[in-house]
Amino acid sequence: MLRKITVTLFILICFILQCSVFGSLAFAGIIPNLMIILTSAFGFMRGETEGLLVGFFCGLLADIFFGEFLGFYALLMMYIGYVNGKFSRIFYPEDIKLPLVLIILSDLSYGIICYVLTFMLRGRLQFVYYFTHIILPETLYTIVVTLLLYPAVLKVNQKLEAYEKRRAQKFV
Repeated sequence: MLRKITVTLFILICFILQCSVFGSLAFAGIIPNLMIILTSAFGFMRGETEGLLVGFFCGLLADIFFGEFLGFYALLMMYIGYVNGKFSRIFYPEDIKLPLVLIILSDLSYGIICYVLTFMLRGRLQFVYYFTHIILPETLYTIVVTLLLYPAVLKVNQKLEAYEKRRAQKFV
């Protein structure tokens, strides 16, 4: 139960930060995608199921507040969380290279899929412009924020795992 409450608080706090604080810290209208960081992090730290669930709820918030229709971002973030969860077997908390690479790839794929499904299918074919002015700067900004946010998420996850392990030993 504590994990569910903590993850819910993380999702809400990151969403509020992304919409308010980072909205005012935007560079050329670009803000980091904290929801990608959170979805990817919980995916490769906890596995496919938790990545999928965190991605669904992060995407659902984005759908409710910013989406044109309900379910697009939820489905996209679910896939991102699930794919990142596939890497939980090779995840080591001490190594930050894998999380950085996965978050970069997740943000790039998120941007490209959003471009294809929301712009290109409507006849807007300026992919190079969109990639260099929106996708790439957002990815770079997300990397910088990842270096600050990821250690906090990792530390909270480690404390929750230690608490769950102690609690499980009480029942044995």
